[in-house]
Amino acid sequence: MMYTIEVNSPEETEEFAAKLAGFLQPQDLLTLEGDLGAGKTTFTKGLAKGLGIERMVNSPTFTILKQYEGDLDLNHFDVYRLENSDEDIGFEELFESEAVSVVEWASFIDEYLPKERLEIIITRQAEESRSIELHPIGSRYETLCKELNLS
Repeated sequence: MMYTIEVNSPEETEEFAAKLAGFLQPQDLLTLEGDLGAGKTTFTKGLAKGLGIERMVNSPTFTILKQYEGDLDLNHFDVYRLENSDEDIGFEELFESEAVSVVEWASFIDEYLPKERLEIIITRQAEESRSIELHPIGSRYETLCKELNLS
């Protein structure tokens, strides 16, 4: 099953992500795909707000991982620099921690990802508008999408 949300501004992207955050639990995994500038980090900023994180969220492009504390903690990965790499930075332990994990460019580390996850693809439609596709993999994420009232 696939669910699609249309947003018309970065603010709407953040609002949707903040709404989604209200349904997340420790150890949930969201993967983000999309071209450069599609809005992956904007989405993560909204998610962080929804998780009660007050720190400024920005892309961990050069550090691979940034961790944030909130009502629910967040592991924010940007694994773009790991393309064609077999480096394991302890993904399993991080995915099994009590935090929510968001992985930008997740396809680059597919072999390290748990089978069950919520895959999110953000596609630029116009200057400000985006299409956000949610692909739930596993019953936990199917339930989550149904709770969001996505059709």
